[in-house]
Amino acid sequence: MAGQRVEVDGAVLEGGGQILRVSTALSCLLGLPLRVQRIRAGRSSPGLRPQHLSGLEMIRDLCDGQLEGAEIGSTEITFTPEKIQGGTHTADTRTAGSVCLLMQVSMPCVLFAASPSELHLKGGTNAEMAPQIDYTVMVFKPIVEKFGFKFNCDIKMRGYYPRGGGEVVIRMSPVKQLNPINLTDRGSVTKIHGRSFVAGVLPFKVAKEMAAAAVRCIRKEIRDLYVNIQPVQESRDQASGNGSGIILVAQRSWVGLLWAGSGLIKRGVNADKVGIEAAEMLLANLRHGGAVDEFLQDQLIIFMALANGVSRIKTGPVTLHTQTAIHFAEQLAKAKFTVTKSEEEEDASKDTYVIECQGIGMTNSNV
Repeated sequence: MAGQRVEVDGAVLEGGGQILRVSTALSCLLGLPLRVQRIRAGRSSPGLRPQHLSGLEMIRDLCDGQLEGAEIGSTEITFTPEKIQGGTHTADTRTAGSVCLLMQVSMPCVLFAASPSELHLKGGTNAEMAPQIDYTVMVFKPIVEKFGFKFNCDIKMRGYYPRGGGEVVIRMSPVKQLNPINLTDRGSVTKIHGRSFVAGVLPFKVAKEMAAAAVRCIRKEIRDLYVNIQPVQESRDQASGNGSGIILVAQRSWVGLLWAGSGLIKRGVNADKVGIEAAEMLLANLRHGGAVDEFLQDQLIIFMALANGVSRIKTGPVTLHTQTAIHFAEQLAKAKFTVTKSEEEEDASKDTYVIECQGIGMTNSNV
């Protein structure tokens, strides 16, 4: 698949690892040779970190491509993709690098593989600055499956900062094409549920305190709603190391939409504070009137770009991550996006936007 090498500037907009994930996934899908320069120039420690490197190596292996310049700290890589294969692939960050970010880069590619795939992703399942695996399973999965595919996510072992040691196995089959989605109607909140967990040496009462603080915070704003946050002590054979966190999910009525708030306990931060922060994050997402929360926006962009037809999502303020994903989906895939302020009456006083995309209708010739 020789062709003009596409040049990507890793310093624009968000200036982080997401540029690498979106551009290499699209390079792999579209057969575009790629050079990424100034990788993670916007970060305090620029260049490739272990999780970015393992993501790149997995994409290379998925399509039997060629990858040059890829080592820890490297600020420039070139990538030449070949045909996407299915089969079993492993990516191991050997750190607490996020398995969910490994999933973000690989999932669009294996949808257009020649045969079913099984991805073994190792690292941190509940890491800072990345979606928690619980968010991926509880919110991302049911919504992204509206594009017309299914995936299975088996959490073999949870891994926390700084050790990592977690593993999830993703199984999915290829599709012919992706359907466009329309997530603009938000329905009303029917219940809020979630899990508050501790693992390792942390006492169970921490999970209970986090859950109780989150419930109190939600109750101040929403009185008469079913709220059920389950405190959980992770068993030692299913969690590596010590960790603690919370995820809250608001379920919408008939639309089947979900929003989330989450938090992880760091040294010196008390459980109440984390529970309250997660609740406030969730409530803020509910207030702005979107049908998609701020953490899902950017994760849907690549699927919207590949889908066959016009996709629309309604959301709150458009994040820098989302703007970055749109920029590269337009540059590499030539998808057309528009972002407009919602003109519906109910959104008049809110910061609500509609992201619309004319997808490129990518077709899998293997299926």
